Amino acid sequence: MLELKNLSKTYRTGDKALQNVTLTVPKGQVMALIGPSGAGKSTLIRCINRLVEPTSGSVILDGTDVTALGSGALRKMRRKMGMIFQQYALVERLTVMENVLSGRLGYVGFWRSYFRKYPQADVDEAFRLLDRVGLLAMADKRADELSGGQRQRVGIARALIQNPRLLLVDEPTASLDPKTSRQIMRLICELCAERDLAAVINIHDVALAQMFVERIVGLKAGELAFDGKPVEMTEDVLTNIYGEEDWHATIREVDDEDAEAEEPVA
Repeated sequence: MLELKNLSKTYRTGDKALQNVTLTVPKGQVMALIGPSGAGKSTLIRCINRLVEPTSGSVILDGTDVTALGSGALRKMRRKMGMIFQQYALVERLTVMENVLSGRLGYVGFWRSYFRKYPQADVDEAFRLLDRVGLLAMADKRADELSGGQRQRVGIARALIQNPRLLLVDEPTASLDPKTSRQIMRLICELCAERDLAAVINIHDVALAQMFVERIVGLKAGELAFDGKPVEMTEDVLTNIYGEEDWHATIREVDDEDAEAEEPVA
């Protein structure tokens, strides 16, 4: 479904952000991307949709080489790649509904979007998505009136209204409290399962990634350092990716969560 073949990115400064990264993300799989700051996680996500141009290698989505597309074909291809941003990227003065509908800009003409004359089918779908993410009652509120968790839910609905084949998620919980972070991760994973969507999630919180995703990929200095299941994230693996540290608490936190989930409800 998504294939990265020897993907590399070297900036003009000479810094190598990515070095020959090769991996495949099948349809419906949610993959977490972890690693220290500067490891190349955000660069990798942005190379997939070419917000950052790769230096070499290829990105293949549904059999199409994204890196070979011209500007017009790339705009159409980006419809298939929903992006959820760390800082939400909402238009503060617009309503929740208008922000969600902005996800349809790649499908409607300029003047229809300028005058906010979206097809009724798009409006209906926006209402359905807002209901699904728990924000139906806030459809007419301005974005700047929302909490961080609510803003991220708007961003999720906006990405999904594109009807994408792939979700690219950049630090969705970085500015959120622990409870809201879990709610957002759970929501993203549930929606991917419902829609059979593949997702690549750049996330700093290793324990949170282990709780929710089925596959974790670790980057270190732009290179692939780990690719496996959450249960395979041992202290040695974490030390290899991040460096020396006492990782026992991180591993224990995940084990405790699993134990709580298995306890019968009284």
